[in-house]
Amino acid sequence: MESKNPIKIAHYHLPGLFEFYELYKLFLPLWREHRSWFYDWCDIASIYGAPGDCLWGGGRAGFGEADADDVIALMNEYGISARLTFSNSLLNKNHLADKKCNELCKKFEEAEPAGGVIVHSDLLAGYLKKNYPKLYLVSSTTKVLTDFDDFKAELNRPEFEYVVPDFRLNKSFEQFSLLTQHQKDKVEFLCNECCNFGCIERKACYENVSRMNLGEEVLEHKCTALGGEGGYRFSLAMKNKGFIGVEDIQKIYLPMGFSNFKIEGRGLGSAIVLEFLLYYMTKAEHQLEVRESIYLDSMLDLF
Repeated sequence: MESKNPIKIAHYHLPGLFEFYELYKLFLPLWREHRSWFYDWCDIASIYGAPGDCLWGGGRAGFGEADADDVIALMNEYGISARLTFSNSLLNKNHLADKKCNELCKKFEEAEPAGGVIVHSDLLAGYLKKNYPKLYLVSSTTKVLTDFDDFKAELNRPEFEYVVPDFRLNKSFEQFSLLTQHQKDKVEFLCNECCNFGCIERKACYENVSRMNLGEEVLEHKCTALGGEGGYRFSLAMKNKGFIGVEDIQKIYLPMGFSNFKIEGRGLGSAIVLEFLLYYMTKAEHQLEVRESIYLDSMLDLF
């Protein structure tokens, strides 16, 4: 007999597929072998990222050095979807022939479970749907869709399996409550953004990264928003009006029918990404055990 109150599961989408491969090589065995250390109401749906020097890359300048075959093998072993972050917003038709990015798509298309691609460019989205139909597509938060009607229109596009809204829509509960369940299943909330809530430079910042990935000589974007000069601080992200914490997920978003939550952090270090894994997934009484298991492994340099 089917339960009238099925267990609601939060599906996490984690950062650093290529960038923090060594961290996940240590963390995922703990996740499997000591499942009681972690919350039973969440799982790992995907891990996303990109190698360094990817023309189609965006969001953050890629620095991942892990081998694609190793990355895919690790994800396959743990039944986790591997996602490529190809959210460059400035691509033209000539860029679509890039050998490295196409080879990565071929490899990820054969992953099990299915691989995905996070995209910004409609040009690239159309190219991927035609040439790599096994890959599912995720509409990137780099589109900075802060108007809810624009975001809803994006949700209704059939080519996207998931859509990541701008973090400033995170608390638009009245509007989110009116979505159909099909639409809710496609929403992937960005939980831990540290960017100033009133920032008006996000598009410019993302475009700057896109130009860097295209090999253009551009100056690094200097954030002028309040607090931007200090870089990422999880403690500050927790104070952000758009922050989604563990209690929010359990008491608000899951009961509302939402289940997908993205954790940012590709451009950060292994130590802070580990803190995300501890906060969002690990029971308080077992966090020290996870830290010790990771920190005491001499193969991983966390700092």
